[in-house]
Amino acid sequence: MTAAAAPANPPIKVLLADDEGLVRSGFRVLLDLEDDITVVGEATNGAEAVDQARATRPDVVLMDIRMPRLDGIQATARIAATRGLEQVRVLILTTYDTDEYVFDALHAGASGFLLKDAGPAELLHAIRVVAAGDALLAPRITRRLIGQFASRRTAARTAEDRLAVLTEREREVLALVGQGLSNHEIGAALFLSPSTARTHVSRAMAKLGARDRAQMVVIAYQTGLVSPAL
Repeated sequence: MTAAAAPANPPIKVLLADDEGLVRSGFRVLLDLEDDITVVGEATNGAEAVDQARATRPDVVLMDIRMPRLDGIQATARIAATRGLEQVRVLILTTYDTDEYVFDALHAGASGFLLKDAGPAELLHAIRVVAAGDALLAPRITRRLIGQFASRRTAARTAEDRLAVLTEREREVLALVGQGLSNHEIGAALFLSPSTARTHVSRAMAKLGARDRAQMVVIAYQTGLVSPAL
């Protein structure tokens, strides 16, 4: 008697939110070719994105910033605040050199962002990373932009007030999360096991009231634990 094959993981459910039909069609054609990704809906504006998120419960919303009726930032905030959608991750589409909304989007609950001119492989990677619960903040220029806006908008804020709830180890972990390190990399840097590093990350996230690692990155910049790249 042969052993039964392990059940395959369900495909990543993606909701497309963009007011340009050609953009949505291009994304759908690409994503429909992937066995582990399925498109569950499309929205032409932010209000529709919120409604579709409630109806389809996607794993990832690919969200444009500039849309009519409700922009991507407002839609992201509504999705993040909706009961039952806590596990929905929003991946913002942005143009790094013109958007001043990146920090607002992450603060609203986005899990990361992708440049609108990204190639197919980069888009697929971004969706899988965000669906897995990680933050997508890799492009150096975009990370610098986050740091600039975070520091500018919170210059009068006292870091100690925000960080007082953390232990010294949790502060170290927060700084490393802000630098984009994974749990394995944090563990190696602090001579901890990956599971112990993950525990510290989870505890810091809970104490700070952060939705996910992306918001921890923003907090790391806000409080000065990570400085904007020059």
